[in-house]
Amino acid sequence: MSLHPKFILTADGHLRLGMVHLHRELIEPEDHCIGGGFFRFDTHTLRLVLEHASYDYGPPQWSRVDHIIIPRDYQGLTPVYLISEWNDEHINLLDTHTVTYE
Repeated sequence: MSLHPKFILTADGHLRLGMVHLHRELIEPEDHCIGGGFFRFDTHTLRLVLEHASYDYGPPQWSRVDHIIIPRDYQGLTPVYLISEWNDEHINLLDTHTVTYE
């Protein structure tokens, strides 16, 4: 079983990313997961592209959080959630949420 670049969103706004087998491997004991998906880097546009949905937790419920906390390693990349791959329709999370890096 190979590792995949996955992310989860927690109820307190943490965006957890990692190379894992299953989304649940990203969850810490105090977390309540409100969705997830897969991530990739777009080096041409300097975007952290979040897309699709977690098989276990569903798509990220962005509307349930106002503030997103992203690991400091990803600072400098624009975090976007890709709604449609066909026309690059996306949500720029910097426009819709307060984002901090820790």
